[in-house]
Amino acid sequence: MKNLLHIAILSIVLVSCGGGGGTPTPEPTPENKVPTIPNLESPADNLLCIDNSVNFKWTASTDPNGDSITYQIQVAKDNLFTQIAHTLTGTALTKTISLEKGISYYWRVKATDSKNGSSEYSTIYKFYTEGEGLTNHLPFSPTLVAPALNSVVQTTTATLEWTGSDSDTNDTLTYDVYFGTVNPPIEIVSSNQTTTTYSVTVDPSTNYFWKIDIKDNHGGQTDGQIWNFKTD
Repeated sequence: MKNLLHIAILSIVLVSCGGGGGTPTPEPTPENKVPTIPNLESPADNLLCIDNSVNFKWTASTDPNGDSITYQIQVAKDNLFTQIAHTLTGTALTKTISLEKGISYYWRVKATDSKNGSSEYSTIYKFYTEGEGLTNHLPFSPTLVAPALNSVVQTTTATLEWTGSDSDTNDTLTYDVYFGTVNPPIEIVSSNQTTTTYSVTVDPSTNYFWKIDIKDNHGGQTDGQIWNFKTD
């Protein structure tokens, strides 16, 4: 009788230690890592294009997971990409697009893998398409430096800073500075200045709007985008 009791206890112990035959824990899904940012090749930055049929080219991205990659190219008429002329997607590293003549254009590219993971956009390049019988090219739209868009300024003064450029490298560029609390700003606080900074006095807890119109010495003018910041 004692032998039967020992056998029964041993059987219970063996069953409880056998693992129960449950479903194994699945392997975790590997984290998807986004592709690298493409590098732009052509048209080069600040290029004056003779033909308005432009062949865009960029370098291949790499994907850490080995996923297939597609590329999205955006071409716009402003450097904030609010006036997008073309958005195209494909697997090739080049794309030919027919554009309007006599226009400043800006372009960028990003990479997306097969799991919808996307890189950041590339740096922005700008160029100018040749117009019919055109001898003077309009300046490019100014580029914001500071204060950053939608940023908060915590001082009583702020320095507005931007950059300007022109395909006609021998042109002399001047700037009209618009600044105020209305959108769009209508007050010119400085006109025909040659420097690319301007200091302003600001009040606390106020939204400010500003823009820069850029002009060359041949009468060409390009109106800038509206930028804004606020004070603490």
